[in-house]
Amino acid sequence: MKAAIVPTYGPANVIRIVEHPKPVPQAREILVQIHASTVTTGDWRLRAAAFPAGLKLVGRLVSGLFKPRHAVPGVTFSGIVTQVGADVTRFAVGDAVFGGANARGHAEFITVGEASAVAAKPDQISHAQAAALPFGAATAQYFLETLGKLQPGERVLITGASGGVGHLGVQVAKALGAHVTALSSVRNAAFLEGLGADVVLGYEDTDITTQGKNYDAVFDTIGLLDFAKARKLLTKGGRYLTIEGGWRELRQMMAPWRAGGHAIRFGVSDPDDAQLDLLANMAADGKISPVIEQAFAFADIVEAHRAVETRHRSGVIALVMQAGESRQIAA
Repeated sequence: MKAAIVPTYGPANVIRIVEHPKPVPQAREILVQIHASTVTTGDWRLRAAAFPAGLKLVGRLVSGLFKPRHAVPGVTFSGIVTQVGADVTRFAVGDAVFGGANARGHAEFITVGEASAVAAKPDQISHAQAAALPFGAATAQYFLETLGKLQPGERVLITGASGGVGHLGVQVAKALGAHVTALSSVRNAAFLEGLGADVVLGYEDTDITTQGKNYDAVFDTIGLLDFAKARKLLTKGGRYLTIEGGWRELRQMMAPWRAGGHAIRFGVSDPDDAQLDLLANMAADGKISPVIEQAFAFADIVEAHRAVETRHRSGVIALVMQAGESRQIAA
């Protein structure tokens, strides 16, 4: 089978597509022919060792000190089950599934445990959209609902609101009943209003730190703020939720901040099958719908990585593995 490999840390052009042994499922594993994947900020960071400030050494220790620990990248996939292990009961050959993995999603086939982060793909969305759920939607749901405890009627500010995580954060927050203020480039205003944002603010003409204490939660998807700035925006008991957390945020997390009851929360989204089932149901009900900004053929994976590195997007960067799949992608 064909697979992308990242033999060393570096720019996008270190990626190669090579012939790679096709995996064989073990007793409790399924073999999935991948129809689509995504290229995420996580894939970019793991390929370039572009870890958040303060976590560079930790990132290398976890991901590989001198080169990526996993040669085949890709943390999401969606496709069709083509083989099942002898003891598999949850899935059958021919099932459409999607899921998340630590690696190996940028290949034509992947084996995953039937009890791992994999779920049935909703018929209502394409494989590319389903592949966006384990990263973008799972991260948004984990930060806003699990960490942030966002409640109906609360007000949330989302930075990087048009990005792969941010645009799904807008939809998850609306599904939770929150009032959403989206911060993005002015050119994305119509896009975000179409996703349900109640207010859209543009980076170009807004000094967000002057907005006052109007938000019960700030979901910072791009590391725009720090806790000191975010606290100026938070109501009493407000929560600052950041994907770009490092040592500074860890120290701030341990401080009491009793005056305003503010909290800082960050972590790593690690979806399981239950969370993916939840997201699949939300997608089937039309509550969330990943937007594919660009779909690249597998052969163009280097360009897909370059598109992600710009960090100026209106949706998801998809990677199409099967010919004809791009015709099914809903924008």
